[in-house]
Amino acid sequence: MAYLFTSESVSEGHPDKIADQISDALIDNFLAFDPDSKVACETLVTTGQVILAGEVKSETYLDVQQITREVIHKIGYTKSEYMFDASSCGVLSAIHEQSKDINQGVDRKSKEEQGAGDQGMMFGYATNETEDYMPLALNLSHKLLQELAALRRENNEITYLRPDAKSQVTLEYDDNNKPIRIDAIVISTQHDDFADEATMLAKIERDIKEILIPRIIKNNPQYAHLFNDAINYHINPTGIFVIGGPHGDTGLTGRKIIVDTYGGKGAHGGGAFSGKDPSKVDRSAAYATRHIAKNLVAAGVANEILVQVSYAIGVAKPMGIFIDTYGSSKVSLTNGEIAKKVESIFDMRPYFIEQRLKLRNPIYSETAAYGHMGRKPETVTKTFTAPSGEQKTMDVELFTWEKLDYVDEVKKAFGL
Repeated sequence: MAYLFTSESVSEGHPDKIADQISDALIDNFLAFDPDSKVACETLVTTGQVILAGEVKSETYLDVQQITREVIHKIGYTKSEYMFDASSCGVLSAIHEQSKDINQGVDRKSKEEQGAGDQGMMFGYATNETEDYMPLALNLSHKLLQELAALRRENNEITYLRPDAKSQVTLEYDDNNKPIRIDAIVISTQHDDFADEATMLAKIERDIKEILIPRIIKNNPQYAHLFNDAINYHINPTGIFVIGGPHGDTGLTGRKIIVDTYGGKGAHGGGAFSGKDPSKVDRSAAYATRHIAKNLVAAGVANEILVQVSYAIGVAKPMGIFIDTYGSSKVSLTNGEIAKKVESIFDMRPYFIEQRLKLRNPIYSETAAYGHMGRKPETVTKTFTAPSGEQKTMDVELFTWEKLDYVDEVKKAFGL
């Protein structure tokens, strides 16, 4: 039976995403100067104010105010009328030392026996309905806002955009679980003040339909067949959206975990990612399970796969690995038998995840908006500056968990 499925995304200027980006910028700076740093940093943003809180064990010192302001400036909060401005907002830090009780369960004499930073279960998911093995509704939701942000920065075709925005895409699937068309698109975008509300709403709707959507289709021709004249658009459905960002809503780290992952497809363990160094398995094991799921689907084990792993705090070896192929398996093995093979291919102890995916590098700022999964793995050059003036320039590999570097090994293990 045909059905509808919806996913949403939020822009880099959304209050919760501002918080995520600040927390991850701090992670990157700590790791750049001390790769062994243990960090859990939470951020709260509200009208004219940023509050940082968390626990750190590190050999380096950071100017957290400067880093915070640089993030806010890069996002685009640079005007006093936004009531949240990079140059004038207050930044309060309440970061303190990591608990020794927690640290004793993580750091060990042998790095290989490094314990999990917390208990919990983490999920990874992949599907072959898109080229990057991500759910299509989420993929489109992200692309709408990435393109809208590009239009805002170009400030050419659309000149009134402000940083805060949200999107939502509803797809219709056929009886074979294949997406056949876009049923609805919701876009709410913050904007400059207009003298006339009716004129404003008409212009925003026209610009979204005549400028943004054609750019999406042009840049993503593989999805062109999904767009149609019957799409139900809801563009700024509440009307005026001048007051936005942290002045409109308080933002907190870790409040957009479904946007960060699979848009409601698969499952989520509940732990946030941003603001956590890779000793926290909430983050590292979620990346590792995505890596597993993507390589399994790409190798042809199944059309769709969910991978779960679970840990006890301070214990290196996982409690167990669970696999669900949703009945789409292409191998003559049960889900339990597939899980056993996965255990033999991928070492899921925290230290080995960190090493396999190169997670002790400053690679996290790029993850903090538009999703941690489904992104393009690439090597970039980054430069970090310490309060002392010391600079560190390094090449780092982003989104290593998106690499299809285990496909051959998976095929061999499964006889594909």
